[in-house]
Amino acid sequence: MRDQFGRSIEYLRISVTDRCNFRCQYCMPVEGLPWLPKQEILRYEEIVEVVRQLAPLGLRRLRITGGEPTIRPDLVTLVAQLKAIDGVEDIALSTNGVKLPAMAQELARAGLDRVNISADSLRPERVVEIARRDLGFDLVTAARAAQEAGLAPIKINMVVMRGINDDEVVEFAALTRQYPWHVRFIELMPVGELRELTWDHVVPSAEILARVRTLGALHADAGPARGNGPAVYHRFDGAPGTVGVITP
Repeated sequence: MRDQFGRSIEYLRISVTDRCNFRCQYCMPVEGLPWLPKQEILRYEEIVEVVRQLAPLGLRRLRITGGEPTIRPDLVTLVAQLKAIDGVEDIALSTNGVKLPAMAQELARAGLDRVNISADSLRPERVVEIARRDLGFDLVTAARAAQEAGLAPIKINMVVMRGINDDEVVEFAALTRQYPWHVRFIELMPVGELRELTWDHVVPSAEILARVRTLGALHADAGPARGNGPAVYHRFDGAPGTVGVITP
Protein backbone atom coordinates (compact mmCIF):
# COMPACT_ATOMS: atom_id res chain seq x y z
CA MET A 1 0.00 0.00 0.00
CA ARG A 2 1.26 3.48 -0.87
CA ASP A 3 -0.16 6.95 -0.39
CA GLN A 4 -0.36 9.68 -3.03
CA PHE A 5 3.23 10.69 -2.26
CA GLY A 6 4.54 7.20 -2.82
CA ARG A 7 5.18 6.48 0.83
CA SER A 8 4.73 2.91 2.04
CA ILE A 9 1.80 2.45 4.43
CA GLU A 10 2.90 -0.07 7.04
CA TYR A 11 1.63 1.39 10.34
CA LEU A 12 -1.86 1.15 11.88
CA ARG A 13 -3.24 2.66 15.09
CA ILE A 14 -6.00 0.62 16.70
CA SER A 15 -8.26 2.24 19.29
CA VAL A 16 -9.78 -0.54 21.38
CA THR A 17 -11.91 1.71 23.61
CA ASP A 18 -12.94 5.35 23.95
CA ARG A 19 -13.10 5.10 27.75
CA CYS A 20 -10.42 6.07 30.25
CA ASN A 21 -9.81 5.72 33.98
CA PHE A 22 -8.42 9.29 34.09
CA ARG A 23 -10.14 12.62 33.40
CA CYS A 24 -7.07 14.71 32.55
CA GLN A 25 -7.58 18.47 32.44
CA TYR A 26 -6.12 18.87 28.94
CA CYS A 27 -7.87 15.84 27.47
CA MET A 28 -11.42 15.56 28.77
CA PRO A 29 -14.09 17.88 30.20
CA VAL A 30 -14.71 17.26 33.88
CA GLU A 31 -18.21 16.01 33.14
CA GLY A 32 -16.82 13.37 30.78
CA LEU A 33 -17.90 12.55 27.25
CA PRO A 34 -20.72 10.57 25.65
CA TRP A 35 -19.31 7.03 25.36
CA LEU A 36 -19.82 4.85 22.32
CA PRO A 37 -22.38 2.08 22.75
CA LYS A 38 -20.77 -1.34 23.19
CA GLN A 39 -22.22 -2.60 19.92
CA GLU A 40 -20.32 0.09 18.04
CA ILE A 41 -16.92 -1.02 19.40
CA LEU A 42 -15.08 -3.58 17.27
CA ARG A 43 -14.82 -7.04 18.81
CA TYR A 44 -11.33 -8.51 19.07
CA GLU A 45 -12.21 -10.99 16.34
CA GLU A 46 -13.05 -8.10 14.02
CA ILE A 47 -9.85 -6.21 14.84
CA VAL A 48 -7.76 -9.31 14.18
CA GLU A 49 -9.51 -9.89 10.86
CA VAL A 50 -8.86 -6.32 9.71
CA VAL A 51 -5.16 -6.72 10.46
CA ARG A 52 -5.07 -10.16 8.86
CA GLN A 53 -6.44 -8.66 5.64
CA LEU A 54 -4.00 -5.73 5.69
CA ALA A 55 -0.82 -7.63 6.55
CA PRO A 56 -0.34 -9.12 3.04
CA LEU A 57 -0.55 -5.54 1.70
CA GLY A 58 2.47 -4.46 3.72
CA LEU A 59 1.15 -3.73 7.23
CA ARG A 60 4.01 -4.38 9.67
CA ARG A 61 3.58 -2.15 12.75
CA LEU A 62 0.62 -1.70 15.08
CA ARG A 63 -0.14 0.66 17.95
CA ILE A 64 -2.89 -0.19 20.43
CA THR A 65 -4.51 2.94 21.86
CA GLY A 66 -7.70 4.19 23.51
CA GLY A 67 -9.01 5.98 25.55
CA GLU A 68 -7.01 3.86 27.95
CA PRO A 69 -6.54 0.47 26.27
CA THR A 70 -5.56 -1.45 29.41
CA ILE A 71 -9.04 -1.07 30.87
CA ARG A 72 -10.54 -3.18 28.10
CA PRO A 73 -10.81 -6.76 29.35
CA ASP A 74 -8.44 -9.44 28.04
CA LEU A 75 -6.17 -7.02 26.18
CA VAL A 76 -3.38 -9.60 26.47
CA THR A 77 -5.45 -11.95 24.31
CA LEU A 78 -5.71 -9.35 21.55
CA VAL A 79 -1.96 -8.68 21.63
CA ALA A 80 -1.21 -12.40 21.28
CA GLN A 81 -3.65 -12.81 18.41
CA LEU A 82 -2.24 -9.80 16.55
CA LYS A 83 1.38 -10.89 17.03
CA ALA A 84 0.51 -14.31 15.60
CA ILE A 85 -0.49 -12.77 12.25
CA ASP A 86 2.13 -13.39 9.58
CA GLY A 87 3.84 -10.12 8.68
CA VAL A 88 3.20 -8.23 11.92
CA GLU A 89 6.63 -7.29 13.27
CA ASP A 90 6.04 -4.66 15.95
CA ILE A 91 3.25 -3.91 18.42
CA ALA A 92 3.28 -0.79 20.63
CA LEU A 93 0.93 0.31 23.40
CA SER A 94 -0.09 3.85 24.37
CA THR A 95 -1.17 3.94 28.02
CA ASN A 96 -1.39 6.12 31.11
CA GLY A 97 0.64 3.44 32.87
CA VAL A 98 -1.68 2.82 35.79
CA LYS A 99 -1.97 -0.92 35.06
CA LEU A 100 1.57 -1.51 33.79
CA PRO A 101 2.99 -2.82 37.09
CA ALA A 102 0.38 -5.59 37.02
CA MET A 103 0.25 -6.19 33.25
CA ALA A 104 3.69 -5.48 31.74
CA GLN A 105 5.12 -9.00 32.05
CA GLU A 106 2.00 -10.65 30.66
CA LEU A 107 1.75 -8.18 27.79
CA ALA A 108 5.40 -8.75 26.90
CA ARG A 109 4.95 -12.53 26.92
CA ALA A 110 1.95 -12.10 24.60
CA GLY A 111 4.10 -10.22 22.08
CA LEU A 112 3.98 -6.52 23.01
CA ASP A 113 7.24 -4.86 21.94
CA ARG A 114 7.22 -1.33 23.34
CA VAL A 115 5.20 1.21 25.26
CA ASN A 116 4.41 4.94 25.41
CA ILE A 117 3.40 6.21 28.85
CA SER A 118 1.51 9.48 29.27
CA ALA A 119 2.51 11.07 32.58
CA ASP A 120 2.22 14.68 33.65
CA SER A 121 3.71 14.70 37.13
CA LEU A 122 6.08 12.81 39.41
CA ARG A 123 4.24 14.07 42.50
CA PRO A 124 1.34 11.88 43.72
CA GLU A 125 -0.88 14.76 44.84
CA ARG A 126 -0.39 16.55 41.51
CA VAL A 127 -1.16 13.41 39.51
CA VAL A 128 -4.51 13.29 41.31
CA GLU A 129 -5.14 16.98 40.60
CA ILE A 130 -4.36 16.75 36.88
CA ALA A 131 -6.02 13.37 36.27
CA ARG A 132 -8.99 14.11 38.56
CA ARG A 133 -8.64 10.51 39.79
CA ASP A 134 -6.65 8.93 42.64
CA LEU A 135 -5.50 5.58 41.26
CA GLY A 136 -2.13 5.42 42.98
CA PHE A 137 -0.15 6.05 39.81
CA ASP A 138 3.63 6.37 40.05
CA LEU A 139 5.50 6.95 36.79
CA VAL A 140 8.85 5.50 37.83
CA THR A 141 7.21 2.31 39.13
CA ALA A 142 5.25 1.91 35.87
CA ALA A 143 8.25 2.55 33.63
CA ARG A 144 10.47 0.21 35.65
CA ALA A 145 7.85 -2.51 35.31
CA ALA A 146 7.87 -2.04 31.53
CA GLN A 147 11.67 -2.07 31.46
CA GLU A 148 11.89 -5.22 33.59
CA ALA A 149 9.44 -6.90 31.21
CA GLY A 150 11.80 -6.19 28.32
CA LEU A 151 9.62 -3.62 26.59
CA ALA A 152 11.75 -1.16 24.60
CA PRO A 153 11.94 1.61 23.76
CA ILE A 154 10.01 3.15 26.64
CA LYS A 155 8.71 6.62 25.79
CA ILE A 156 7.27 8.97 28.40
CA ASN A 157 5.02 11.77 27.17
CA MET A 158 4.50 14.86 29.33
CA VAL A 159 2.08 17.62 28.30
CA VAL A 160 3.69 20.77 29.72
CA MET A 161 1.24 23.27 31.25
CA ARG A 162 2.38 26.59 32.68
CA GLY A 163 1.44 27.02 36.31
CA ILE A 164 0.29 23.40 36.54
CA ASN A 165 3.29 21.12 35.99
CA ASP A 166 5.95 23.13 34.13
CA ASP A 167 8.05 23.28 37.29
CA GLU A 168 8.72 19.55 36.87
CA VAL A 169 10.33 19.72 33.43
CA VAL A 170 13.85 19.42 34.82
CA GLU A 171 12.86 16.49 37.06
CA PHE A 172 11.44 14.62 34.06
CA ALA A 173 14.51 15.35 31.94
CA ALA A 174 16.76 14.07 34.74
CA LEU A 175 15.17 10.62 34.39
CA THR A 176 16.97 10.20 31.07
CA ARG A 177 20.34 10.44 32.83
CA GLN A 178 19.47 7.48 35.03
CA TYR A 179 17.25 5.28 32.84
CA PRO A 180 17.19 4.30 29.15
CA TRP A 181 13.87 6.09 28.73
CA HIS A 182 12.84 8.67 26.16
CA VAL A 183 11.07 11.64 27.77
CA ARG A 184 9.08 13.73 25.28
CA PHE A 185 7.72 17.16 26.25
CA ILE A 186 4.52 18.01 24.36
CA GLU A 187 3.38 21.59 23.83
CA LEU A 188 -0.16 22.08 25.08
CA MET A 189 -2.82 22.58 22.41
CA PRO A 190 -5.81 24.31 24.09
CA VAL A 191 -8.60 23.44 21.67
CA GLY A 192 -12.20 22.28 21.75
CA GLU A 193 -14.09 22.17 25.02
CA LEU A 194 -11.05 22.54 27.27
CA ARG A 195 -11.82 26.13 28.17
CA GLU A 196 -10.07 25.98 31.54
CA LEU A 197 -6.75 25.58 29.70
CA THR A 198 -5.81 28.58 27.55
CA TRP A 199 -2.86 29.89 25.57
CA ASP A 200 -1.58 31.32 28.86
CA HIS A 201 -0.83 27.73 29.88
CA VAL A 202 1.34 27.01 26.81
CA VAL A 203 5.09 26.61 27.35
CA PRO A 204 6.95 26.79 24.00
CA SER A 205 9.45 24.06 23.18
CA ALA A 206 12.33 26.56 23.10
CA GLU A 207 11.59 27.50 26.71
CA ILE A 208 11.29 23.85 27.70
CA LEU A 209 14.72 23.06 26.24
CA ALA A 210 16.24 26.13 27.87
CA ARG A 211 15.09 24.84 31.26
CA VAL A 212 16.36 21.34 30.51
CA ARG A 213 19.79 22.71 29.62
CA THR A 214 20.20 23.89 33.20
CA LEU A 215 21.03 20.24 33.90
CA GLY A 216 23.82 20.17 31.32
CA ALA A 217 24.62 20.47 27.64
CA LEU A 218 22.26 18.81 25.17
CA HIS A 219 23.27 17.32 21.85
CA ALA A 220 21.06 16.49 18.86
CA ASP A 221 20.19 12.79 18.79
CA ALA A 222 18.40 10.42 16.46
CA GLY A 223 16.26 9.15 19.32
CA PRO A 224 14.98 5.59 19.68
CA ALA A 225 15.51 3.22 16.77
CA ARG A 226 11.85 2.29 16.56
CA GLY A 227 9.00 4.76 16.41
CA ASN A 228 6.63 6.75 14.25
CA GLY A 229 6.31 10.03 16.12
CA PRO A 230 7.17 13.67 15.37
CA ALA A 231 9.56 14.31 18.27
CA VAL A 232 12.91 16.07 17.86
CA TYR A 233 15.43 14.42 20.20
CA HIS A 234 18.41 15.52 22.30
CA ARG A 235 20.71 13.72 24.74
CA PHE A 236 22.86 14.65 27.72
CA ASP A 237 26.48 13.50 27.60
CA GLY A 238 26.63 9.84 28.62
CA ALA A 239 22.88 9.60 29.26
CA PRO A 240 21.16 6.26 28.51
CA GLY A 241 17.94 8.03 27.52
CA THR A 242 16.91 11.02 25.44
CA VAL A 243 14.87 14.21 25.75
CA GLY A 244 12.42 15.04 22.97
CA VAL A 245 10.02 17.86 22.17
CA ILE A 246 6.79 17.64 20.19
CA THR A 247 5.24 20.85 18.85
CA PRO A 248 1.77 21.41 17.38
